[in-house]
Amino acid sequence: MSKIHIKIEGVPYEVESGLTILEAAKACGYEIPSLCAFNHGECNPGSCRVCLVEATGARGLVASCVYPVSDGMEIRISSPKATEARRRSVELLLSNHNINCQQCDKNGKCELLHVAYLTGAREGAFQGVKTPVTLDVLAPGLVRDTSKCILCGRCIARCQNAHGLSILGFENRGFNTIVSPAENRSFADSPCIQCGQCVNVCPTGALMEHSEIDKIDAAFKAGKHVIAQAAPAVRASLGEEFGYPIGTPVTGKMIAAMRRLGFERVYDVNFGADLTIMEEGTELLGRLTNGGVLPMITSCSPGWVNYAEYNYGDLLPHLSSCKSPHQMQGAVIKSYWAEQKGIAPEDIFVVSVMPCTAKKFEKQREQEKVNGIPDVDCVITTRELGRMIKRSGIIFDRLPDEDWDQDIMGDYTGAGVIFGVTGGVMEAALRTVYYKLTGKEHDKIVFEAVRGHDAGIREAAIDIDGTVVNVAIASGMKSAKVLLDEIREGKSKYQFIEIMGCPGGCINGGGQSYVRPAFLPNESDDILDTYKEKRAKALYSEDERMTVRQSHNNPQIIELYDKYLGEPNSHKAHELLHTSYAAREGFNEVK
Repeated sequence: MSKIHIKIEGVPYEVESGLTILEAAKACGYEIPSLCAFNHGECNPGSCRVCLVEATGARGLVASCVYPVSDGMEIRISSPKATEARRRSVELLLSNHNINCQQCDKNGKCELLHVAYLTGAREGAFQGVKTPVTLDVLAPGLVRDTSKCILCGRCIARCQNAHGLSILGFENRGFNTIVSPAENRSFADSPCIQCGQCVNVCPTGALMEHSEIDKIDAAFKAGKHVIAQAAPAVRASLGEEFGYPIGTPVTGKMIAAMRRLGFERVYDVNFGADLTIMEEGTELLGRLTNGGVLPMITSCSPGWVNYAEYNYGDLLPHLSSCKSPHQMQGAVIKSYWAEQKGIAPEDIFVVSVMPCTAKKFEKQREQEKVNGIPDVDCVITTRELGRMIKRSGIIFDRLPDEDWDQDIMGDYTGAGVIFGVTGGVMEAALRTVYYKLTGKEHDKIVFEAVRGHDAGIREAAIDIDGTVVNVAIASGMKSAKVLLDEIREGKSKYQFIEIMGCPGGCINGGGQSYVRPAFLPNESDDILDTYKEKRAKALYSEDERMTVRQSHNNPQIIELYDKYLGEPNSHKAHELLHTSYAAREGFNEVK
């Protein structure tokens, strides 16, 4: 790409042509205050007017996020005119904003508050009537508060880019414009898959997870046996809540913190992941040998299951009947573990710490109960766990590294760890299916062909001692749709498909720590491109350190089947560990 010459604050620079002023300034060492900068374009370009600058050749002030540089251009960022204009733009946004920062869960990660500080914007500079407010708290996973929305459009773009859906859009006109599902419906009354990707990109507290911390407080107060279990992806992100570099595994400190919060037991959901592989791998082998419905599709991602029920009800027989790992483990805690400990299931309160907001919906499904008792009582996100630790006064850095409780359950393998990465469920299953078909372990253990953190479709033909299994992996519903349409049209060549609701898998779940470049001064400028890779590396490195890396070799899993379940896919296993699905009305798919 050709180079051009510009000046910023009178200093000459050479930059690539085709850049916006905002991008060129960043390359030259200037950070223009902005609400849409470096967010992969997932915004309503130029609408907020926060990044206004003066530039020669332009008529007046220009929005630097959309205005291109040109050869010889002179740019003024800190002129009185530009500085005053940016301050006024932010003050106008604040004039229609519910400024209850003390009560807002986005406090500390709010981009509007950040640019207000940078620009010197004053609260109350403009007074007047505010846009009518909608507070939607009906959905189990998500909360929408239009009083905090700045109409940036990031959530709209993310839903379309990740899933090909338009759950959210601009409703009404002029001063009454809001972002909402069609006709300002609740998330609970729309085909929203509850994935939380919109929450991850919202710059304010307009979109948040539905917090369940109060349920845990009530369970402690009621004297319940409160048991915690954490998903593998949480350990790769929780450290970010306490200033650790992205991708730093903090397993030991996380366990220590959860014990100090008062949980009676702290278990790793990797045990449930190993259990899932035993059930799912056996189900796949049964379908392959007995003429079952193929391709079989994984079912551990509740966002994906929601999407399937709304949009592909005719393909539900292709889904594995297996519950997700934390639901399986919850069911085992309230049956086998409860019997061993002599505790009534109704006196146990299971808390799942998840990277996912859709798990909040999943745990309340009727199909996720045994004898009317839910497998899991409460789901909190990585961010919610971070808030619980902070409010307790625990200094995370000073915690010792402790290990999981391992009485009856808790031991796990490397296969369970990689569940949190797209392709990880597939690889974990292949390690066990390979053994079941050949009677021997796969020499290399890993299956490199199914690895990769990016959204999109990956496919591989796995030769298992002469039996070729065609597999595919997709994350994000926009990619999954391609595979699903092939099945619907009778053109699919695969026997086994892994689908994850969030692009990149659970490491990029809607409940993970926010990736906000403005609040990450020690991270590189390409962090939005590399954070998934860094979190994935944390999980793959733990897999590599494990002595046992195949689910079927987990000694506690073997004991569970010997003493309680009998064998994978047994009647007892189906009663506790398997589920069902039902088509729901869907009407919001982007064609």
